[in-house]
Amino acid sequence: MSTTTPITAAAAYQRPSAAQGTWIVAEREITTRLRSKSFLVSTGVLLLFVLAGVLFSGFMANSGGFGGATRVAVMGNAAADLTEAGFEVESVPDRASAEKLVRDGDVDAAVVPGGDTPVELTVLANDSAPADVLQALSAAPTVELLAPVTNNPGLAYIIAIAFGVVFMMSAITFGTTIAQSVVEEKQTRIVEILLATISARTLLAGKILGNSILALAQVIAIVALACVGILATGQDLLLGELGTALIWFGILFAFGFVLLATLYAALAALVSRQEDVASAVSPVMWLVMIPYVAIIFFFDNPGALAVMSYIPFSAPIGMPMRLYLGTAEWWEPFLSLAILLVTIAIAVWVGSRIYNHSILRTGTRVKLGEALKG
Repeated sequence: MSTTTPITAAAAYQRPSAAQGTWIVAEREITTRLRSKSFLVSTGVLLLFVLAGVLFSGFMANSGGFGGATRVAVMGNAAADLTEAGFEVESVPDRASAEKLVRDGDVDAAVVPGGDTPVELTVLANDSAPADVLQALSAAPTVELLAPVTNNPGLAYIIAIAFGVVFMMSAITFGTTIAQSVVEEKQTRIVEILLATISARTLLAGKILGNSILALAQVIAIVALACVGILATGQDLLLGELGTALIWFGILFAFGFVLLATLYAALAALVSRQEDVASAVSPVMWLVMIPYVAIIFFFDNPGALAVMSYIPFSAPIGMPMRLYLGTAEWWEPFLSLAILLVTIAIAVWVGSRIYNHSILRTGTRVKLGEALKG
């Protein structure tokens, strides 16, 4: 007569591997966010706002400005026709004077004699000729662009703000989500159940992976909609010049967010109440805000942009801006990425140590020195 050994639940249960546990936690983070109506609504509003902004700016650029009469410098006898058409006309004695007014931004365009069209006129403009000026003339004149698009300060400023806003909003939104999730699990003691199955480092890795996937997906959606808007408004050349910058923005953002997410989770583990989350993660908030402010003030400063492109926390916006302006060599993005990867490795080691030594400690805030020492 044979006997069988009963298999207990503890014996039958097998702990998941580190990779399996990481993906389980990541999948939980993703599904929890996708089931949240507030997250879906806010994401939809953000995407619509981005698309509307790109379309509006494109249409305004094609129509020659954002309101008010178009200012035109005129040399010769075309002044009367443009004045009757409602333009703000300024007469100039020669072509050199007309070019100076256009380059200085005192007028939107200039009309001078000459050209290889029947109207025998040439429209001078910086990056694009105002459509209303071309329509007001009796025939299509020759158009000469005095400044390439990448040298247009106004356009460069808008692109710098766009890179900065997308990086800042995505980093703060999903970084705060990670921090709140860490404290919620700690406050409700769910983390004790989770740590009975997986290690603290696996739990941290899963949180970072899940929220990084969501953040990157949101950025890709924003970039895709922006490209659609640019194409819809006929700015194909601008999209071509932005192509490399957009690709590297996505790459550097993906790794840059991993760096920030690690710091968000580690610092949040130091506290046990939701009310203390903001103060705990405030250092990381500054690391996100400072690059945003810097790109606004130094968007046309080659030296400042060069420094920003190699600092891990500002590289995701500094390097793409330099690529758009054409001031970065082909190898520089790779060097910036390498520096970012080394910084991530250090941050993950330090962050996992803080998280591991703090996640089960409740009550008063854990001091950073104690968390590092264990």
